[in-house]
Amino acid sequence: MTETDPRQRLLDKGVIIPHPRGVSISPEVDLDRIAPGVTIYPGCRIAGAETFIMSGTVIGREGPATIEDCHIAQGVELKGGYFKASVFLDNANMGAGAHVREACLLEEEAGGAHTVGLKQTILMPFVTLGSLINLCDCLVSGGTSRADHSEVGSSYIHFNFTPQQDKATPSLIGDVPRGVMLRERPIFLGGQGGLVGPSTIGFGAVIAAGAVFKGDLKDGRLAYGGQDGQKERAFIPGRYGEIKPRVLNNIHYIANLLAFRQWYASARSLFLQPELMAAALNLLDKAIDERIKRLKALAMKMPESVKGHKASRASEKSEIMIRRQTELYNAWQAVEESLTAMRGHAGDTGVRDAFLKELSRSQGPYIQVIKDLNQATCHTGTRWLTGLVEQITAAALKPLPTFTATA
Repeated sequence: MTETDPRQRLLDKGVIIPHPRGVSISPEVDLDRIAPGVTIYPGCRIAGAETFIMSGTVIGREGPATIEDCHIAQGVELKGGYFKASVFLDNANMGAGAHVREACLLEEEAGGAHTVGLKQTILMPFVTLGSLINLCDCLVSGGTSRADHSEVGSSYIHFNFTPQQDKATPSLIGDVPRGVMLRERPIFLGGQGGLVGPSTIGFGAVIAAGAVFKGDLKDGRLAYGGQDGQKERAFIPGRYGEIKPRVLNNIHYIANLLAFRQWYASARSLFLQPELMAAALNLLDKAIDERIKRLKALAMKMPESVKGHKASRASEKSEIMIRRQTELYNAWQAVEESLTAMRGHAGDTGVRDAFLKELSRSQGPYIQVIKDLNQATCHTGTRWLTGLVEQITAAALKPLPTFTATA
């Protein structure tokens, strides 16, 4: 290798490359953004002008790995697979065969075993995934440590594409306002099972192994049992049934993402290196845009659905479906404008500032500082974020009165 070879330049600055000729560094990569102390094993390809890798990260220990435009903090292990346009915070990890696509955020000590597929997914600290998992369009929180973590069992699927060909299907497993405080009971999604999005799962909830769950599950509830026998009915392309739960879950998910963005801009900014901070905010903006886009696509399908309902025999049930579907289509612009306007909304700044004042008194790593907060301070932070989620949700639903009606 010559002195100008990027592999040699990385070796000269202290990057560990046991077999340099087995590693590919694309010409657009800024070598100044790869820190000394990074280890890159044979069969790896580093690409993307945005790629940023901090010391202690190990890439490709279990197999070939491709890194493309990712931001990677300290002590991360990406053992093999493909990783694109995502952010990995301290000590996150993924096993061989991973397929991590755009807009994934793995916070501290979160990770998965081999052959895990993620896209548009956020794993908050300690969340652990087994093997052979597809978990796209989710946010997962819960747990207090690596020994007390939310778990998704092996061979689990989040079903995020409907027969009507839409992806307005994000699932909130835990939540942001309580989840960020690292004090909630872990969530368990048992192996060989699945979750049909969009769904909201509470802290301490358990879905037993082998179950395919559809719906919402409150805190501390157990769902178990298989399918209750095959059933059959006519399938009419383009015609949706009751969309109220779907729309409410989507708006609640977006509100949580917006609150999470405020958490990063206000609280996490005290701890994150500026490059990682900017990348995380950019990622959250993309995640919010994606969810609004997918919900808009659903809204635009409503005229065809209404047409299908009107062509069938009318009933009291179909009449309320028609009213809601018509309302969603007609009011979509106002809903979208509300969600967009709320991107910079900080909620009750008095409550926020009281929380941040206490947070800033502590020194040390992020996880330890959060775990050391007293209950009163945690309650203040959760109150701030909960209020923010409620304000965003109420504003988005204001143009949709039939979705808040009890009928």
